[in-house]
Amino acid sequence: MNRGLSLWLDVLRVAATLVVVLSHIAYARFTRGDYQFMRDLNLGSDAVIVFFVISGFVIAYAAERDKHLPNYTFNRGTRLLSVLLPALLLTFVFDQMGQRIDPGTYPAGYYGALPLWEMLLRGLSFSNEWGAFERVRLGTNGPLWSLSYEAAYYILFGVAFFMSGARRVIILLGLVVLFGPRVLLLMPAWLMGVWLWRKLAAGGAGMLTSATARVMAWGAPVLYAACLWIGVPDMLAHLTAEAMAPARHRHVLAFSDEFIWNALIGVFTTIHIFGMARLLQNHTRDNRAVRWWAGASFSIYVTHYPALHLIDAVFPAETLARDALFVVGSIAIGLIFAQIFERRIAGLRSCIRALIGHWSPSGRRPHPHHP
Repeated sequence: MNRGLSLWLDVLRVAATLVVVLSHIAYARFTRGDYQFMRDLNLGSDAVIVFFVISGFVIAYAAERDKHLPNYTFNRGTRLLSVLLPALLLTFVFDQMGQRIDPGTYPAGYYGALPLWEMLLRGLSFSNEWGAFERVRLGTNGPLWSLSYEAAYYILFGVAFFMSGARRVIILLGLVVLFGPRVLLLMPAWLMGVWLWRKLAAGGAGMLTSATARVMAWGAPVLYAACLWIGVPDMLAHLTAEAMAPARHRHVLAFSDEFIWNALIGVFTTIHIFGMARLLQNHTRDNRAVRWWAGASFSIYVTHYPALHLIDAVFPAETLARDALFVVGSIAIGLIFAQIFERRIAGLRSCIRALIGHWSPSGRRPHPHHP
C-alpha cells in the first residue's frame, strides 16, 4: 500500500468518525432537534459503511502480511480487545455516574441496564448482535453494534483465507449459523474492501487513466449526494418494508434495516477509493496531523456516546454552549482515551508476546510481527 493511498484512507476514517459523532449529537434529546437534518439523512449509519469498506481493505492487506492464522488472530484480537475492554469499563462508570445525577437522561431505548459482568461477557465476546443470541445494548454504548459485525467478518475472512478443504466449509457454515443473517446482510460492503485490495495489489490502479480516475474519485461522492437528494434510501427502505410485511422490517433487521442502500454506499466508497488510489499513486508526502487524528479515531468512536449521555446529565440547560461542549467534550475524552490505550498497542503486543514466550513449554515465541 503506497503512502498516498494510506494517507487518504486515514482521511476517510477521521471524516467518517466525526460524521458519526455529529450525527449522534444531532439527536433531539441532546440538541433540541436543531440539527435534525443529520438524523433525517442518516449520515452516521452511512459513515459506518465507509468504515466497513476500509476495514475489509485493511484486513485483506493485513492477512497477506500476517501470513499465518495465529499471527492474524493475535493481531486482530489485540487490536479490538485492547480498546474495547477499557471502553466497556468507561461506559459502565460513565453510565453509573450519569444515572445518579439525572436518571431521566438514560431512556430505555438508548440505555441497556446490564450488570458489569454481563456487559463484559457480551461485549468482549462480540456476541451482542449475533443471531444465535438475544440482542443486547451495552449500556449507552450503542455504536458498539458495528464491532460485533466487524469481529464476525474478521473471523469469517480468517477461516476462508487461512483454512482449506472440508474443514473450512464446515467451520464457515457453523459460523454463518452463529452470526445470523442480520450480520451477513452488511458483509457485501466489507467484502468490497477485500476485493479492492486484491485489485489494487494486482496493479489495478495503474490500468486507469488520470481522467477515469478523477471521474471515479469525484463522481462516486456526487452519486451518493444525488441519491440522498432524490430519496433513494427511503425508496429502498419502503421496498424492504413491503417485501417483509406484515413483519416490521426495522425490528427484524435492526441495524441491517437498510442493507440494500448500505450495499450501494459500499459500491460508491469502493469506486471512490479506487480512483483516489490512481490519483495518489505517486504521492510521497505524509501528514502528521491526519495520522495523529486517525490514531485516535477508533477511541473516539467507542467512547463518544457514553460521554454524550454523561454531559447531558451533568449539564441539563439546553444552550448553544452545551452543544459545543457535546462536540468538544466527547472528542476530547476520545483523544485522552487514545493516548492511554489505542496508541500503546505496539507496547501491549510486545508484552503479551513476551509473556507467551515465557510461559510456553518450548520457550519459543510466536512468529514475529511488526505492527
